[in-house]
Amino acid sequence: MSDFSRVLTARQRRGDALLAAVVFVAGVISAALSAVSELYGDQQAPLWQALIYLAVVAVPLAWRRIHPGPVAVIVAVAYFVAVTLHIPEMYAGNIAMFITLYTVGAWMQNRRSALLVRVGIIIGMFVWLLITMYRDAIDTAHEEDVIAGAMSPYVAFMMLQVLLNVLYFAGAYYFGERAWNAATQRHALEQRTADLEREREVTAAQAVALDRVRIARELHDVVAHHVSVMGVQAGAARMVIDQDVAKSKQILTGIEDSARTAISELRNLLETLRSSDAEADSSSTVDLADIAQLVDAANDAGMPTVFTVVGAERPVPSVVQVNLYRIAQESLTNARRHAGIGATADVRLRYTEHDIELEVVNTGRRLLTPRPGMGQLGMRERALASGGTIESAPREQGGWRVRVQVPLASPALIGAPA
Repeated sequence: MSDFSRVLTARQRRGDALLAAVVFVAGVISAALSAVSELYGDQQAPLWQALIYLAVVAVPLAWRRIHPGPVAVIVAVAYFVAVTLHIPEMYAGNIAMFITLYTVGAWMQNRRSALLVRVGIIIGMFVWLLITMYRDAIDTAHEEDVIAGAMSPYVAFMMLQVLLNVLYFAGAYYFGERAWNAATQRHALEQRTADLEREREVTAAQAVALDRVRIARELHDVVAHHVSVMGVQAGAARMVIDQDVAKSKQILTGIEDSARTAISELRNLLETLRSSDAEADSSSTVDLADIAQLVDAANDAGMPTVFTVVGAERPVPSVVQVNLYRIAQESLTNARRHAGIGATADVRLRYTEHDIELEVVNTGRRLLTPRPGMGQLGMRERALASGGTIESAPREQGGWRVRVQVPLASPALIGAPA
């Protein structure tokens, strides 16, 4: 049983009904002319039997694609009977049998049954043909004008009949198989096209989702950091504005700088989103060297922070530099927001033989039930995108510790821009 099933359309149904009518009308004309020409001589059957025979072989053609096996058997049996009884019509019957044999090969879903039906009809036809030839040979042998020899006219005629039948049945079998195989290949191609279209839609949806996540992460990292710094600085300015005007001005200057930096980074982000990858300005991309500015901003915001680089610096792909910078930015932002008064922070960037490691540790309040937010999710996504691992958890003695380790030989980094 084949998994492929051909679907019959309404147009094909109408075409089969029209074919049945055409074969019947053509058969009536052929029968009338055959009767007039006395096709079978004195042994010819009456014309009314030809009308019944034509109805039997023509009408089932309207259902040839719905029930190809039974229709082929009915037409073949009717044809055998008609020729045996010398019914004066053979051309419409020949056409009908060719069509039904072709239809079995082209439309019958059970391929084993299709093979058995066609082989059975073909074998039956040749057995009947041999019997007919033997009978005619005996009748001809009694005639006085029989011509002796290996290639008598009778033998030549019989050989011609066999050859025509071989070509006839082989053609019906071949074209039926070819039509089935073509339909199978077309179905497979249509199925593959549909699968590719569904995959394309899924890929497009995933790409849109990934872009939305990336935009959300970038906006969070750019805006949240600077707004947090400005909030802390504004609170500090409010507390000292009456006692130390100079200090207040210094803090307000820091707020102004943070606002300008936030606007500049937001503009760069929007320009990057509007530009193609080839048009993106690499000069606007942050790198590991800019972590020092994050440390300075944290110190200006009132949280003492130390930045240390351990090991010999090595080339690091730009995507890893951006991700490590954003992770450090988010870690320091969270420290200012949650660590409390008097907290300190320590930022360490370590270069080893096989990887690069960023560690941000801060002192301060101990969080008993930390709740992960967008910042924590963004840091984890950036670490995974770089092919590394991340540990982010509260410290027993208070504060928080973030540690990111990225192998510089990671497969995720192969081909990344340097």
